[in-house]
Amino acid sequence: MAYTEAQKRASIKYMAEKTDDIRLRVKSGLKAKYKAEAEKRGMSMTQFIVNCVEKEIAKSRPYSGHML
Repeated sequence: MAYTEAQKRASIKYMAEKTDDIRLRVKSGLKAKYKAEAEKRGMSMTQFIVNCVEKEIAKSRPYSGHML
């Protein structure tokens, strides 16, 4: 099924309203390493990186009784 112009506009609008963009620069070779680790876990590289960051944040907070 083809991706219509209306779907494209809706996707662009959603991304603009609901997400932020973060760019990372890493040493050569790290991108492949992170991607491989993400694939082992069945997730995108973005989700893998977000999970790692959230775990670090959670470790620095006192227990609040609920998950992120």
